Amino acid sequence: MGICISVASSEIHGADDCHHENVVFLAENIASLGIQGLGSLYTKQGSKGLNQDAAILYQDYGIEGGAFCGVFDGHGKNGHLVSNMVRNRLPSLLLNQKNALEKIRTAADDKSFQHQVTKTDIKSIQNKDFLNWQEACIGAFKVLDKEIMLQENLDCSTSGTTAVVVVRQSEDLVIANLGDSRAVLGTITENGIKAVQLTTDLKPGLPNEAERIRNCNGRVLALKGEPHIQRVWLPYEDSPGLAMSRAFGDFLLKNHGIIAVPDVLHHHLTPDDQFIVLATDGVWDVLNNNQVASIVMEAESEEEAAKAVVEAATASWKKKFPSSKVDDCTVVCLFLHKKQKSS
Repeated sequence: MGICISVASSEIHGADDCHHENVVFLAENIASLGIQGLGSLYTKQGSKGLNQDAAILYQDYGIEGGAFCGVFDGHGKNGHLVSNMVRNRLPSLLLNQKNALEKIRTAADDKSFQHQVTKTDIKSIQNKDFLNWQEACIGAFKVLDKEIMLQENLDCSTSGTTAVVVVRQSEDLVIANLGDSRAVLGTITENGIKAVQLTTDLKPGLPNEAERIRNCNGRVLALKGEPHIQRVWLPYEDSPGLAMSRAFGDFLLKNHGIIAVPDVLHHHLTPDDQFIVLATDGVWDVLNNNQVASIVMEAESEEEAAKAVVEAATASWKKKFPSSKVDDCTVVCLFLHKKQKSS
């Protein structure tokens, strides 16, 4: 595990230097490096072999005080290459798409927007901004999936990655999800910290996902040895058995219901909202949302929060599944306010 820091960058530089790094912290300006305490990243290789997870925390993304954070869980022979490529390419691609859409719509609005701004207008502007982000996310994911497909000497027929991304712009969050990694919000209530799940784990067992896959002649079936895990199979072959319903890559199944179209959601922050946690399924397989939120809340500092969650997940794997191989575990924590030191 390592951290690669790049300053004044709209895209991750030094791919050759950082190719083997699983987690990356980025800042648009040097001053942002001083507030790195508002977030942390940590990854730990499991016992299945190469760590195929990737993660990013990009501060001052889009606007001053903005942020882009994401985790990417690769699978298949070349999953580590796909997760790294998505991590490296998606931030700039998404922002370029958003800015292009904004220019087009601003020009159109300038022609018709002649009256005094009202509260209703402000709400409309906020809705339009989210629609721009939503369209930009869907467009960027589609373009990136095609870029992966066109890579020379990179077979992604049965390799791919999940992606869960949260973009913070002022007091608004845009959440884009593809696959079964997860985003959770920690918010304060009168009973203490509460976890609010921001995303849905997009797995083949979900009725809408299964229906889409079966409408494309894909099959959704579980293996006898693991009846709780629904997998996606080709129409007439018992392969590849993908355990998620959306992903980058996995082109063997792209004509059979596996898509790279993300769920895109909006959340307006409140003063009670404390932090966001993104993690790969290696964490969620053994810890529930509230357990993770409590670990983050009780961490010594922002810098220690992600590591504390990963270490707890690893210990839980060994306790709950002593005979199983531990999955890779990766966490990004983004704090929305400076963490109060516990007395």
